[in-house]
Amino acid sequence: MSRTPSSEIPSGPLDRRARLLTSSSPGQTPRLSESTPANVTVVGGGLAGVSAALVLAERGVSVTLHEASSELGGRLASWPDRLGVEAGGEPFQMERGFHAFFRQYYNTRELLRRIDPALRLLRPCTDYPLFGPNGSKESFSGLPKTPPFNLLALVKRTPTIGLRDLMAMDGEAATEMLAFNMSTYERLDGTTAADYLDSVKFPDDARRMLFEVFAHSFFNPQDEMSAAEMLMMFHLYFCGSSEGILFDVLDQPFGDAVWKPLQRLLVKNGVDVRLNSKLTEIREPDDCDGVVLALTVDGLREVVSSNPWMRADATWAQNVMALSHAPMFAVWRIWLDEDVHHDRASFAGTAGLGIIDNISCVHRYQAEAQRWALRTGGSVIELHAYALPNSYGDISTVDHVRIKRELLQSLNDVYPETISARIIDERFLIRRDCPSFEPGSWSGRPTVATPHRGLKLAGDLVRLPFPTALMERAVSSGFIAANELLGQWNVMPEPVWSIPDRGLLTRLQTWQRGRKTGA
Repeated sequence: MSRTPSSEIPSGPLDRRARLLTSSSPGQTPRLSESTPANVTVVGGGLAGVSAALVLAERGVSVTLHEASSELGGRLASWPDRLGVEAGGEPFQMERGFHAFFRQYYNTRELLRRIDPALRLLRPCTDYPLFGPNGSKESFSGLPKTPPFNLLALVKRTPTIGLRDLMAMDGEAATEMLAFNMSTYERLDGTTAADYLDSVKFPDDARRMLFEVFAHSFFNPQDEMSAAEMLMMFHLYFCGSSEGILFDVLDQPFGDAVWKPLQRLLVKNGVDVRLNSKLTEIREPDDCDGVVLALTVDGLREVVSSNPWMRADATWAQNVMALSHAPMFAVWRIWLDEDVHHDRASFAGTAGLGIIDNISCVHRYQAEAQRWALRTGGSVIELHAYALPNSYGDISTVDHVRIKRELLQSLNDVYPETISARIIDERFLIRRDCPSFEPGSWSGRPTVATPHRGLKLAGDLVRLPFPTALMERAVSSGFIAANELLGQWNVMPEPVWSIPDRGLLTRLQTWQRGRKTGA
């Protein structure tokens, strides 16, 4: 597979309204002096923990990184496996599905530039079509990048919204999509995304194609997700950034492309990386200079419940214990003895076609799978169901056979050429470890800072004061956790970037609300 020319990958924040959130103060030093010993323990070796550990180590802090599994990566890890005899028997790396590196993931890209300055490990995705019932289809290809022109172009060309539909919408409610700012949480965090979309009066087809896909991409269904969180994500990916809705993906498995190089870099910078090291009992930072907890919801709750000193602030501890998971999701990777049509996109979203949310042609973008497909004439397909309904049971009782049957039927409906293909190998995963963003959870959601001296949190479960989500929230929180600890030694922080923190119509909305209240 050919490498993507570096000129195709943005080299830094391109949106002229992008915001640099950190700044150095007079007298700050680039790194610790050798006469100032500093020791930090980082618990969790995913994006958040590695980001925090690397920033601290680069500035002279002695860091010990504990990861419970045998590989770095957390929920983005890959692990070695081997195909069955019929499929060829060769080794491969299994993962939990593709992850999109959007162009507005400024901090994630800065982390990756540490191991690949030109970002040659990424390749652009040229389209992300959406398939719906009765052959309906949407596409994000060719849209303008700058809001609101991207939204206007999408509305103009989509068959799911007509002039009559636009006239019937509630203009004030719809304005929220172009007027997001962090105060949106004060107004709409207690409302479900489903109720908010009801208030806008979106036509059913448009709502399914444009918003159901969107919510499920964050593992949260509309009726269980905060309206404010959905609006923030809509702002982040579409209405608030001029980087565009399309994204880049890795052309190698995560282990080869990201985690092995990052582990080498951590070790080079002096980090003591301890794999297979589950750390739950932690001394107060009086005995060290800092602790960063970069864990999943379950992992964080376990650590807090295991350490009485962390529960000394009852309100904070209760907020941690109140964190919850999004619904289960399924990833089914299948090796077929036939290829799909040559014009099939690497990634396709689906809506209204049952539980399926995404079809990924892994052999179209990942070199390892491509080599297998070229050798055999087959294809490597992943089918994702991002938010399984409660009716499918819990993680221990869910019916795998039923889920596979429904996913395969949807694949056959969308890509009819797969009907004749035979599955010659497969891997099936069910997980439930992504954070939930249920209505009303924003105000109590823990932040990077904690009430305990030297203790910081990081991960995509924390609350940050600017628009961010998924991988970018994990990396950003890791950078911020490191920066807050570095501040005690007067060391320069890691730059942290954000897209604009308010929508194009925020001022208009504020003025309108002021007129109504007489303010």
